[in-house]
Amino acid sequence: MSTAPDLIRQPVQRDEPRSRSLSGDLVSLAQALDQFAREERPAPETAKPRVAVLVPCYNEEAAVGKVVADFHDALPDAQIYVYDNNSSDRTALVAHDAGAQVRSVRRQGKGHVVKRMFADIDADIYVLVDGDATYDAPSANRMIGKLMAEHLDMVVGLRVDQDVAAYRPGHRTGNAMLTGFLAMVFGQAFKDILSGYRVFSRRFVKSFPVLSDGFEIETELTVHALELAMPVAEIETPYYARPEGSFSKLNTWRDGFRILGTILKLYRSEKPLQFFSIIGGILTAASLVLAAPVVMTFIEQGVVPRLPTAVLSMGLMILAVLSVSSGLVLDTVTRGRREMKLLAYLAQPATRES
Repeated sequence: MSTAPDLIRQPVQRDEPRSRSLSGDLVSLAQALDQFAREERPAPETAKPRVAVLVPCYNEEAAVGKVVADFHDALPDAQIYVYDNNSSDRTALVAHDAGAQVRSVRRQGKGHVVKRMFADIDADIYVLVDGDATYDAPSANRMIGKLMAEHLDMVVGLRVDQDVAAYRPGHRTGNAMLTGFLAMVFGQAFKDILSGYRVFSRRFVKSFPVLSDGFEIETELTVHALELAMPVAEIETPYYARPEGSFSKLNTWRDGFRILGTILKLYRSEKPLQFFSIIGGILTAASLVLAAPVVMTFIEQGVVPRLPTAVLSMGLMILAVLSVSSGLVLDTVTRGRREMKLLAYLAQPATRES
């Protein structure tokens, strides 16, 4: 008959093989996990940034096919969008046959087209180029590379003409004058503010409120970058003459004055205190010039012989004070609006690196 200690030991003896088996399984599992951890595994692939080429067009039948083909070769992974702005020729058909996605914008003007493009297209990097085949498509790779390597928001293609007919003297002189004026007003020099060849980050595009209608859109793009102190750069790119059968829609004087007017409007809206202080200073100087003889006569003779001049001087001084006061109020409004733009800019994710 078994004793009590024997009855206690018997179950333990029956479970010993099972315990050894479980222990062996745990050791094998630990070894397998260690071996798996030591194995070299390929790093996960990083998704390439999505690139969109945006081509605004108006009657560019002779050139748009070449533009689409060149950018297909230069950026084979990019999506190319051609936006036709009421062309009367076969621009849309030629672009479609060349492999671009073609859309239309009814409101006439390059500014309206760019506004629609920026609103419609979703990408990480945007290449904006005119459809006249004057810009160098292979340069887009260098521009995109610089944008990503230096974490920029805009890279401008600085045009270097390859042909006498590519860059007319009137356009060159006007561009230099406007560029200098913009540098004086906003404090940072660009060498070519009117270039239509630019690369943007998503942050730039989705925080940019397009207000202009026509070719002054390039000026507005530049001012937006300067206003928010975005990191920008310029890269020299070849600039060619238009192909035969293609004609420029620019008018040197008309568009030059429109661009100058745009700079003044942007100066008034973005730096109102400076703008209205200058006006106030001019009015103050005019008031003092008119008031000086009246005051001298009053000091010497005790009379005011030219009352209309005195009234005019006083009126100019009142206007000067009102001008500066308006600048102070608008400067506060502009600061709040700039903060909203900055918040919209920061709400967008940074460009992914490939």
